[in-house]
Amino acid sequence: MLPPYDDTRVELKSGAEIEVMRAGGRILSEILYDLTSMTRPGITTWDLEVTARKRFSEKKARPAFLGYRGFPAALCTSINEEVVHGIPSPRRILKSGDILKIDVGLYYKGFYTDVAVSIPVGELDEEKQRLLNVARNALRAGIDKAKVGNRLGDICHAIQMLAEKAGFNVVREYTGHGIGRHLHESPQIPNFGTEGSGPRLKPGMVFALEPMVNAGTWETRVLGDDWTVVTVDGRCSAHFEHTVAIMEEGSQILTDYRM
Repeated sequence: MLPPYDDTRVELKSGAEIEVMRAGGRILSEILYDLTSMTRPGITTWDLEVTARKRFSEKKARPAFLGYRGFPAALCTSINEEVVHGIPSPRRILKSGDILKIDVGLYYKGFYTDVAVSIPVGELDEEKQRLLNVARNALRAGIDKAKVGNRLGDICHAIQMLAEKAGFNVVREYTGHGIGRHLHESPQIPNFGTEGSGPRLKPGMVFALEPMVNAGTWETRVLGDDWTVVTVDGRCSAHFEHTVAIMEEGSQILTDYRM
């Protein structure tokens, strides 16, 4: 069951505010595209961090994660069994067969956007590639349910069912979230839940939907750096995210990076 939500706390955005978020999402997507284009065996996650900071500066936008609750980087770079919140490092060298998750957020003209993608480094084995495909499709399934008149639980349920029918599990300790003037707003959006539960979806709601799908158990733990989240069983995880606005005519992806 989903925990109870107070939908009166969910801030609705005006059309003009959503357009600002769309502009920020476009910038963020361009930065992410640059990062995915340079991802290959032999580079370090710190190489990606350096490029990201340069791109943020060039575009006169602020990285949302750098300094957020003490986080030391503009990017989260998580490899294989690392689920989320991996810290870029010159010692983390990418190799063929890795799954790299890049999670990045932006603050632009008073509003935040947030996006994540899982990238194959070189050639993946069949299970890793299937994990990526399922996690990507789970995000799409959630976005398809982000429509006026549906309930929040419809999004959560769709994500869970797609992942579990493929034999994988969704992470339960970390969730999607509302987003706008703050990086994390109400409501929390678990990647599991009961169809037909939770608040009714309304025009002007903006969500960061982000399935985290594990090859093995859904359980996770945090490493000694107090940030990096890994799977308990050491099996791989995949993560995809878009910032999505709910409009009268349907859901709209504001971070239009093509996954």
